[in-house]
Amino acid sequence: MARRGHRPSQGTAGRPRFWGRHAVTAALANPERRVLKIWGTREALSALALPPTLPATVADVADLGRLVPADAPHQGLVAEVEPLEDVWLGDLIEQGRDDERPLVVLDQVTDPHNVGAILRSAAAFGALGIVTQDRHAPPESGALARSASGALETVPWVRVVNLARALEEMAEAGYWRIGLTGHASQTLAQSLANGRRFAIVLGAEGEGMRQNTEAHCDELAKLPISSAIESLNVSNAAAVALYAVAARE
Repeated sequence: MARRGHRPSQGTAGRPRFWGRHAVTAALANPERRVLKIWGTREALSALALPPTLPATVADVADLGRLVPADAPHQGLVAEVEPLEDVWLGDLIEQGRDDERPLVVLDQVTDPHNVGAILRSAAAFGALGIVTQDRHAPPESGALARSASGALETVPWVRVVNLARALEEMAEAGYWRIGLTGHASQTLAQSLANGRRFAIVLGAEGEGMRQNTEAHCDELAKLPISSAIESLNVSNAAAVALYAVAARE
């Protein structure tokens, strides 16, 4: 382990480090995830059924804290992993061909905590997957995996080069594309009456959806929030929208 007072590398985009029980145990349970090494307290490691080929190092709490960002709640476990293989939009659409699970489309949402929370809501409400633009979305990271609370390992995440083209592909597959924005004239509940398979499109904090993204939606809709607040955080809006889709009759 590192000398005291020195903070070693906290992983890279090519080999991120995950921390916390949910993120680490979910990574270990995912057959598609390659876990390269793991550090943990003796107690935390003893509770895991680790493969004999996985390098595991017993470490105290202070040493674990130097492997991750300051004050990261590692809960006695840190793992270095390889990012998951790419998921292709066509494959994901084909996977959902016979059901009505929604897609979540994120237009330049770059905060890893928001994307992680949206993955968690997608898992909770049974979304088919999330779709982001490759260049304007966060990489897999410890912060994102922690916010996703295991959902990074179970919810497919498609990264596309051109979001408008991806929305066209969804339309061709029969998805009704609803863009959430505060300036829409109708509510999400009204828009949900117009289809059975939905792609819910959300824009970045502050800026919202880009004009070209709005142009590739079938409808724009708003959440009926109180006038006492201007808008919801994008991850909260995604959770409300996914609940509305799941609860529709």
